[in-house]
Amino acid sequence: MSMPIVDGTAKILADPHSYTEEARLHATLAKVRASEPVSLVDVPGYQPFWAITKHADILAVERANRLFTNWPRPVLMSAASDEMQSAAGIRTLIHMDDPQHRVVRSIAADWFSPKAMKAMGERIEQLAKQYVDRMREAGGECDFVQEVAVNFPLYVIMSLLGVPESDFPRMLKLTQELVGSDDDELKRSAPADETMNALLEMFQYFQHLTASWREHPTGDLGSTIANARIDGEPLSDVDTMSYYAIIATAGHDTTSSSIAGGLRALVEHPEQRENLRANLDLMPLATEEIIRWVTPVKAFMRTAAQDTTLNGVPIAAGESLLLSYVSGNRDEDAFTDPFRFDIEREPNKHVAFGFGVHFCLGAGLARMEIGKFLAELLPRLTSIELNGVPALSATTFVGGLKHLPIRYTLA
Repeated sequence: MSMPIVDGTAKILADPHSYTEEARLHATLAKVRASEPVSLVDVPGYQPFWAITKHADILAVERANRLFTNWPRPVLMSAASDEMQSAAGIRTLIHMDDPQHRVVRSIAADWFSPKAMKAMGERIEQLAKQYVDRMREAGGECDFVQEVAVNFPLYVIMSLLGVPESDFPRMLKLTQELVGSDDDELKRSAPADETMNALLEMFQYFQHLTASWREHPTGDLGSTIANARIDGEPLSDVDTMSYYAIIATAGHDTTSSSIAGGLRALVEHPEQRENLRANLDLMPLATEEIIRWVTPVKAFMRTAAQDTTLNGVPIAAGESLLLSYVSGNRDEDAFTDPFRFDIEREPNKHVAFGFGVHFCLGAGLARMEIGKFLAELLPRLTSIELNGVPALSATTFVGGLKHLPIRYTLA
């Protein structure tokens, strides 16, 4: 263990409920960035970790992917959950390092290429229109998260995988249980190990589909994964199921959080909303600002492969680092006026998608879904306001709004 440099305020990053109070969270992280940007967090229930809160330091760690590895602890979880996941042998893309990561990532890479995104554009536009029409049919009031934001990207990613539409509700429940394990409303109602049971239930579901895809290959991503070969051999059952799980969760919950959080930001900043509505050509910039503002992936973990230093702080081999994307995306040294929501922000070098070899595989799809939904909604929107108190999910990994009650009029 390195000589501890402890700033007690950084422990907020190990508290899932801190993410439900954004103002307090951001104020605390601003103090951490200013006083001890690399500080040790050692709290009950978790293995110790170094909190990395500066944008430049996050990039430095992400660039040095051989020095700072994803395996064995890619996500902040309780010590008990760390042990359970290790015992289950879960190995998704976020658990892997090169060269294995590069080879396994390539299996799905073509499905998220610019060419593939262009081919999907028309279908996503149709879906966006369908869900905006549903908002109109709802009579001018809805919980935008539960009625729109979680369903639109769910439909996109499950269709891409090849999951039957009749099973979409089941997939929604399982993905929310997986990323909402720290939230009293979203998690399963039983003990902590029920989160692992949700993952195992997802694995069991995809086992049946895998058998079908291998016997009768289809033209979807799920079939591509099921029939992939590395050095002539198929992926192991665990690696195959893990691949489906990361695509299903990462391709759904992050985008739904961004769409919901983006709409909330536009409601609360009407001048920005009207600017975007009048100038839809600003959508690419607005989309990046929404992603920075929301930061649906709160953090990732890395492990030092050897003794090193970061920002002058000694880090010992085997120690964990938490890359706080939420903090990095409000870093005063990286962004001008970082607490201002600005749809014309440029440059906007946010770290919400990560950086380097682990840059989000589905970033292009997420950007397209956010942009096309808002491009459909805003021209038809004549008024919108909050119709209650928004509620954020408790999490230390992926999350955002779980309720956004709104009142609106649509053309």
